[in-house]
Amino acid sequence: MKREWTLAVGALGLIAAQPASADRSTAQFTSVTVFGDSLVDAGNLYIANGGTRPDPSQGYFQNRFTNGFDYPDLISLKLFGTPTTPSLAGGSNYAFGGARVVDTGDAIPDLGAQLSTFAASGKAVDPNGLYILNFGGNDVFGAEGVFGPVGAIGDYPDVSSYLQAAANQYVAGIKALNDRGARNILFTDFPNAVDPLTIQANGYLRTALSGLSVSAGTDLYFYSLSDFNVRVLQHPDQFDLPPLRADTSCVAAGAQASGCKGFFSFDGVHVTGAVQAAGFRDMDQRFGLTSAVPEPSVWSMLILGFGLVGAALRFGRRRRGAAAHAA
Repeated sequence: MKREWTLAVGALGLIAAQPASADRSTAQFTSVTVFGDSLVDAGNLYIANGGTRPDPSQGYFQNRFTNGFDYPDLISLKLFGTPTTPSLAGGSNYAFGGARVVDTGDAIPDLGAQLSTFAASGKAVDPNGLYILNFGGNDVFGAEGVFGPVGAIGDYPDVSSYLQAAANQYVAGIKALNDRGARNILFTDFPNAVDPLTIQANGYLRTALSGLSVSAGTDLYFYSLSDFNVRVLQHPDQFDLPPLRADTSCVAAGAQASGCKGFFSFDGVHVTGAVQAAGFRDMDQRFGLTSAVPEPSVWSMLILGFGLVGAALRFGRRRRGAAAHAA
């Protein structure tokens, strides 16, 4: 992602799949596969550009775009004891810094290219694995002209058409994964809080999701990063964090040696490792990604609580296989 975060109050809501009847024979997923942008890139861009970006001398951690592991890494660490590995190093994290949903012809592998690379890798789809998609920030940045006026929205006639295409293609990517056999899919919204274009894009996303049909037994876990970003800034104590500065970044303040304590943004674009960890804990508590499934009565309470946020929500229980193995 390539622009300062825009912060305000608001939420898209939380969406999950209809409860599946399948039994879980284990409390854990058996693999983690990641598609997305710099928020979840484990080092693909760093490898692709010869180790010049992100610059380790600025405090970026193990080729991530922050000063710690990102939330897919933390999910993988909790499940398997190891973080995700970039696909260019033989792993199952296909995310690239700068990636968008919509392919506008640049050299960065966008959503479709990442899915194609996965399909061509020869790796079987793990029906008991967790598949993560984290896109949208760079599409909004493109609509705002961050990448320059030429080619910012490709051949689309206007920003609205471009953002609607981004939302539709995002949902089509989820559908394509499901059609290939993925049965546990975690995905996020357009994350740059609620600036006007993000609100517009997330409206299109909500509409596109309303028409999504998935296979029986598929569990969708939708996590609103735009909502989380607001909540963690307004109530950091609820996430075991100190008050967070949003007026400057950790890098701009030269505070990397402190571990960026008290900062929301690491570099003006990406959140700090502490905020990534808070997001992981929040989604893990909400969805039970690394623990046993909540009892049915708890599911009912969760559905009621999330429904109050503003979406008609249905939660699913994820299927588990008997054998466990890491991606």
